[in-house]
Amino acid sequence: MRAITGLYIIIVLMQFITLTNITLFNGEWNGIAMLLSTCLFIAGTAFFFMNRKTKRS
Repeated sequence: MRAITGLYIIIVLMQFITLTNITLFNGEWNGIAMLLSTCLFIAGTAFFFMNRKTKRS
């Protein structure tokens, strides 16, 4: 998978989490939504750096 596709999927998931939290749960699960978004951000960062490292070699 290309890096840009993987990062785009992670961004879409983060936005979907925020949208679901606001529309379905009326913002009551802000902590869980923030935790999930942070985990996805860390996963996206790791994915980017792993992909960047393999491209250099």
